[in-house]
Amino acid sequence: MHRFFVPAEWLAGGNVTVSGPLVHQIRKVLRLRAGEHVIFLDNSGWEAEAELTNLADESVHAVVRRKTLGMGEPRTKITLYQSLLKGDHVAQVFEQCTQIGVVEFVPIVTERCIIGDVDQSSERAKRWQRIITESAEQSHRSKLPVLRSAVLFSNGLEAVGNRGLSFIPWEEERTTTLHSVLASSVPAAPPPDPRRPKGRQDAAPAPRRPFSINVFVGPEGGFTAGEIAVARHYGAIPVTLGARILRADTAGLVAASIILHELGDMG
Repeated sequence: MHRFFVPAEWLAGGNVTVSGPLVHQIRKVLRLRAGEHVIFLDNSGWEAEAELTNLADESVHAVVRRKTLGMGEPRTKITLYQSLLKGDHVAQVFEQCTQIGVVEFVPIVTERCIIGDVDQSSERAKRWQRIITESAEQSHRSKLPVLRSAVLFSNGLEAVGNRGLSFIPWEEERTTTLHSVLASSVPAAPPPDPRRPKGRQDAAPAPRRPFSINVFVGPEGGFTAGEIAVARHYGAIPVTLGARILRADTAGLVAASIILHELGDMG
């Protein structure tokens, strides 16, 4: 079934009236017909399966048949602070990281950003939002990742403060890995008490897991040593992503994938 994010008010009742550009997509692009079922999402985490009943030139009508809780959202909430890149490679980053499960994007301006790439016109932001929406629909997300306005690198670090763990992949870091930091942030379960009879051990407390994680990814050429010093000052942890140097438009995807896998959100 095709999936569409729609305004919440469209799903307030049992009948749905679709208007605007989505009518053209349903009728002309996808060539859907009355009787077919689609999924409407209102960004609340719930999914509404609806049957198309009437497809007119200006509107499409449907009836909601059932609502279910979406299963496509990770428990770990990753915010990607992505440096602006040459051309529009940032759009590719947003598309792929939406598919993997990132929940928020913040473009950042760093020392090695090209001046022309710093421009974030309203049309460019609209295009990014459209790409994120289409990627979320394709990958069965039930909530849209949030797209923020661009900020300076230092302002992004300051805004994060103590909100969750913050990582900064850096090619000069050689020893600290995402795995080692994440493993140390989740305490191991205590050993069994030998004084208690076998089979009557107290249940181990649920391990504490990071809920909010921030990832800062640099531009082509990477972060400067001065920027890494500033990141350390604000509590961000420089980490290595392995022996191979990744492109600026793939590092965020790799980092998010490792984090979600380590915390059990890829199963």
